Amino acid sequence: MIEAVTSIASLSKGRGLESLSETTTTTTGILGGQPVQTPGMVDGQSFASVMSNMATTAANNLKAAEQASFDGMTGKAPLREVVDAVMAAEQSLQTAIAFRDKVVNAYLEITKMQI
Repeated sequence: MIEAVTSIASLSKGRGLESLSETTTTTTGILGGQPVQTPGMVDGQSFASVMSNMATTAANNLKAAEQASFDGMTGKAPLREVVDAVMAAEQSLQTAIAFRDKVVNAYLEITKMQI
């Protein structure tokens, strides 16, 4: 399961997502020479890097929860830390599932469009 989530981060390479980072550039605005971000940029990051970071964070949360569970069973970690780690992993997993559902729905909507 964790390996499958970790492999999502590698999808940004070689699948056309790297072209998103090439098409989004920061330009200089008219007022005061301030840098202006294009709509595809979030804090100077491309869509592909944001998705890669999100997948990496979700995988790390799942691994931390698994390790905390093992530590809790052996008595190395208090119950509170185990519960916190498992809840963080659950939240990450729910976010990933919600994002996946949105992507699938968007794909289905695109396939329904008439050409």
